[in-house]
Amino acid sequence: MKEVTDSDCYLGLEEKNMAEKDVVENVYKAIETARQDGKISKGVNEVTKAVERGDAKLVAFASDVSPKEIVMHLPGLSKDKQIPCVQVGTKEELGAAAGLKVGTSAVAVVKSEGAKKIIDMIKTNLG
Repeated sequence: MKEVTDSDCYLGLEEKNMAEKDVVENVYKAIETARQDGKISKGVNEVTKAVERGDAKLVAFASDVSPKEIVMHLPGLSKDKQIPCVQVGTKEELGAAAGLKVGTSAVAVVKSEGAKKIIDMIKTNLG
């Protein structure tokens, strides 16, 4: 399997500078906003389908997924579809942002007018 690299995806927690923390925080904000006024997909299978269909606007996956092969395809697939993909904190943090009482390995923002500005800011920060 192909190793996930910086060129495939923004690895938010690999380095600890302030800009990267801001991007991860903005990802959580976008997910929380989309959860309230739009639509999100939760779980690797649903996120994969949303990306393949071109419905996803933002993809986030947890850094503590084991084995890593479960989410390894998301950065490359997202890159092919020109969808921002960000590695965030733990499954529990990602699940909480998605409004779940349990952790989740991946979340995609599918539809949200309120999160559009946040997602555009994330895209700008990722370059």
